[in-house]
Amino acid sequence: MIKKIIFTLSFFMVIAVSGQKKSDEQAVTDAAEKLRLAMISGEKSELESLILPELTYGHSGGHIDDATEFVDKLVSKKSDFLTIDITNQNIQIVGNTAIVRHHFNATTADLGKTPGDVTLDILLVWTKVKKDWKLLARQAVKSEKKK
Repeated sequence: MIKKIIFTLSFFMVIAVSGQKKSDEQAVTDAAEKLRLAMISGEKSELESLILPELTYGHSGGHIDDATEFVDKLVSKKSDFLTIDITNQNIQIVGNTAIVRHHFNATTADLGKTPGDVTLDILLVWTKVKKDWKLLARQAVKSEKKK
């Protein structure tokens, strides 16, 4: 009888943990989509609501922004994304941390520069703060040419 109780409790714990992981994965997916839209709109309050003050935001060229610089560049249109398309997104949840990788295609119209296209591979690190997922780190690398 005790074995049946232990088995039953274990079964329900596995289901609960699996359900939580799926829920967290959807919440991270939603947060990443909100970030994509906020980067296009340049809406300061929306950008700030999605990031931590400790954000480190690495560009493919090597420059690293802190949270303030990241937000200011998008709000001022120094970095201006007209479109951002995300493909091949993969999310891995480890405790209260989410590792997100995706392919990033964008059209830009940065202030003072010729409009252009950007193709990158991105690594995002999100952390769960209470019930919300916040961006802690981002690193972009130039994409390898795909055949």
